[in-house]
Amino acid sequence: VQLVESGGASVQAGRPLRLSCAASALTFSRDVMGWFRQAPGKEREFVAAISWSNDNTYYADSVKGRFTISRDNAKSTVYLQMNSLKPEDTAVYYCAASGAYDIHYAAYDYWGKGTLVTVSS
Repeated sequence: VQLVESGGASVQAGRPLRLSCAASALTFSRDVMGWFRQAPGKEREFVAAISWSNDNTYYADSVKGRFTISRDNAKSTVYLQMNSLKPEDTAVYYCAASGAYDIHYAAYDYWGKGTLVTVSS
């Protein structure tokens, strides 16, 4: 099982950015894909999640209305479209897989290595 994130970059506040997470086929045994982030000195926090099998999506309050999670089952890829970025969105962003929706990182048993997003003011 392998999850590989890409798309991290340094951008100015207000600009958009899209992250991608390519998942290996075995990850389909885990129905939910989540995005988490971890800023320096802070705990890893839930950002958004989506199911491979239905249209359910979930968002942290801090990103609701700005970020959109989506998936392409044919490409085994999950995306995180981030709009109106703020300096407080600066973090390493991780994608992860779980058998069920959960906002707690401990519930996710497969993780990518992360991609860095830096937002400057």
